Amino acid sequence: MKFQLYLGFLFSQTKVRYWWVSVLLWIALVAPAQASVILRVAIERDVNQVKVGSSTTGIIKDSTGRTLGQLPAMSAYYAQTIPGGVALDKWQSGLFWIEPTGKGFVYIGDRWYRGRTLVVPTDKGLTAVNWVDDQEYLYSVLGGEMNASWPQEALKAQAIAARTYALYEREKQRKNPIYDLGNTPDRWQIYKGVISESPATYKAVDETAGQVLTYNNKIILSVFHACSGGHTENVEDVWGNALPYLRAVQDYDQNISACNWVKTFSPSDISAKFPELGSVTAMIPETFSPFRSVKALKIVGNKGTKLLQREEVRTALKLRSTRFNVTKGADGSFVLQGLGFGHGLGMSQWGAYNLARQGVNHLQILGHYYQGVALTPIQAK
Repeated sequence: MKFQLYLGFLFSQTKVRYWWVSVLLWIALVAPAQASVILRVAIERDVNQVKVGSSTTGIIKDSTGRTLGQLPAMSAYYAQTIPGGVALDKWQSGLFWIEPTGKGFVYIGDRWYRGRTLVVPTDKGLTAVNWVDDQEYLYSVLGGEMNASWPQEALKAQAIAARTYALYEREKQRKNPIYDLGNTPDRWQIYKGVISESPATYKAVDETAGQVLTYNNKIILSVFHACSGGHTENVEDVWGNALPYLRAVQDYDQNISACNWVKTFSPSDISAKFPELGSVTAMIPETFSPFRSVKALKIVGNKGTKLLQREEVRTALKLRSTRFNVTKGADGSFVLQGLGFGHGLGMSQWGAYNLARQGVNHLQILGHYYQGVALTPIQAK
């Protein structure tokens, strides 16, 4: 059975003070049966050795599922590359599984994780992958991406956005034989294992279990960022390709100190980043988004010029955002004064925090930051 419900009707039953209260969030209820989804999260990638262990007795298996032996509880061992496979303590195999008994955790690198561990050789060394249920993965991610003391409605919005993002990446990586996701914020989501779990993250994840955001029946790229500085961006102004649900909207994060920043570069700082330019004499914002983020920044040196475009402006200079002004200091330095933290696309986490504090619920938050989307239960295949 499938039906759609206009949340505008629900909004009309309560008093909400924002102009976007009539925003439409489609809810599509599909097959009621749900099942957990296993995520393959690469914790250590392409290393020569990796420390592994288990909080309870760990069962060691090879690629066929044959049990090779056991690791004693609370003992760490190094898995190392060898020709044709992996060595772990007294065992050698093409790869190893480490499965904790009971309700134990696995140890990878320097942290504890739920699920089990796969250690597999790659062209560049070893990769240790945590195979974990999506709900258990989100218990940790939610605590890594948001402060667990934040309002539950903000945490629930983040839980749905994070689940959607993880499953989007899982689908994108379906031909990757080793992993679906990594654990670093530069490309994926912050995943620190059990250390970032809390009762508040359990509650938010469990109360939104199995819910993802879709557009035209496809899981969306539900990116998020810390804060935009007053207005989010259209995705094509940041990454180049337009998406109908990642549209610029008013934000509610202007009172956050982390969203206001200043960074100063000396000419030699810039020259060190781009030595081919020689001595740098000017940094000139050339084009802007409709909301005053820098889309193209020209850097001028005595040996040439370089044009940074879109997201490269932020990443190449390691800036908090691309919404900034450039002035020149008396000493010849370049002073960048900016607003925002992150790429400025999708949900603003500090915006969600402020909205939740004003009584806005998680569906309203998601419907504001992701335009025209549906909330859909996972259908495991």
